[in-house]
Amino acid sequence: MRHTLTLSLALGLALIAAPALTAQQGPDRTKAPVLGPAPSLRLPPIVKRTLTNGLPVWIVEMHKVPLVDVTLVVKSGSSSDPIAKYGLANLTADMLDEGAGTRTALDIADAIAFLGGSLRTSSDWDSSVVNLHLPVSKLDDGLGVMSDVALRPTMLGTEFERMRKTRLTSILQGRDNASTLAAMAFSKALYSGNHRYGAPAGGTETSVTEFNVADLKAFHAKVFQPSNAQLIVVGDITAASIMPKLEKQFGLWKNTAPVAKVTLPAAQPAGPRTVYLVNKAGAAQSQIRIGLVGVARSTPDFYTLDVVNTILGGSFTSRLNQNLREVHGYAYGASSSFSMRQSAGPFQAAAGVQTDKTTEALKEFFKELDAIREPISAAELARGKNYQALGYPRSFETLSGMASELVSMAVYGLPETFFNEYVPKVQAVTAAQAQAAAQKYIQPDRFAIVVVGDLSKIEKSIRDANFATVKVLTVDEVVK
Repeated sequence: MRHTLTLSLALGLALIAAPALTAQQGPDRTKAPVLGPAPSLRLPPIVKRTLTNGLPVWIVEMHKVPLVDVTLVVKSGSSSDPIAKYGLANLTADMLDEGAGTRTALDIADAIAFLGGSLRTSSDWDSSVVNLHLPVSKLDDGLGVMSDVALRPTMLGTEFERMRKTRLTSILQGRDNASTLAAMAFSKALYSGNHRYGAPAGGTETSVTEFNVADLKAFHAKVFQPSNAQLIVVGDITAASIMPKLEKQFGLWKNTAPVAKVTLPAAQPAGPRTVYLVNKAGAAQSQIRIGLVGVARSTPDFYTLDVVNTILGGSFTSRLNQNLREVHGYAYGASSSFSMRQSAGPFQAAAGVQTDKTTEALKEFFKELDAIREPISAAELARGKNYQALGYPRSFETLSGMASELVSMAVYGLPETFFNEYVPKVQAVTAAQAQAAAQKYIQPDRFAIVVVGDLSKIEKSIRDANFATVKVLTVDEVVK
């Protein structure tokens, strides 16, 4: 089955139709682009199979080019890190291709390069992934390397120490990066105590220093099991052609013990609005993060929040970006997002702003964060829905894009109808639903406000503006 999606013209029209702004005029929220209905999305079917060891396999045929994308997704990520071992899942994923089977790290890299492909290992909050992308004609050899990396990593002490030093260097560099400090301070402000979301996915200096090879091997053995995994194959293949190859490489993989489902505790309810200041002497910009604990991926308001966030800060023509970038010139860009995970992730509005306009920028942030709770005009609502609806099909134009969407479906247990229902459900969002969701999830009176910058230049002005109670944090308090 051939699968082609072309949205460039429609997206171009959307951008052309969006009203331009100058420094002299405010955002015009009364006009919407004149666009036809969003095209219907019809994707190839997902062919579902199972290996003899119970490992589920999803197969999507896309025959336009002779390539294939194979992804092993393990349904455990940084949320599964034990307390005080933050970064364990992330570092385990990084170590998978640093030697596996009889191959060294260089052997793996050379083998994949010789096949004309790529091999990637990664993790996020809710999953760990091994992804192989290469020509179909090289699939047999590529799957051999991939299965070694996923199932038989050697995790030698020498490679581990090299990776640990690299990770610790990166953490040390983060102490001097205002954006990194802002992200860490924001997470700690929202998630107190030992909540996993309060510390970086990559771990802290203390946790990474205390890791040993045995920790990584134990984590791998615990979560990398067929009962906790799924194979996703997209490309110029058929179920009949690919299943014997997958069975050969993954069929002998056995479960050793049940994998417990991780349930993180609910975050503490947000308190009164608070400003957290972190000193970064000499900073040319102030990094601003504003928000509170948001929602899990399972929220019934998913489609409505997609539209609300697009209007607020999820697109170039959003209110925040138009205000702070186009109208006032305080920032190169401003945005907002809901990080939806198995548990409720953060909602945040963010920007790096010029130091001497920090307080003014905060005022404009709150102007928009308050305003989004008011009724949204029909024109602006239509523009937000069109942006999401017309842009969505781009996610499926490539093998990797399709695979990524299928990974999300597998990890979060989305219904198989999700892809085809997304556009009509977005288009069905009403103004009343948008306002109700904004009022429920965007609560300015309970926001944590993090500002990392040169306090000698910004602290007095922020205090004088009386946004909220001010707390000053040291860099050590942020990164510990």
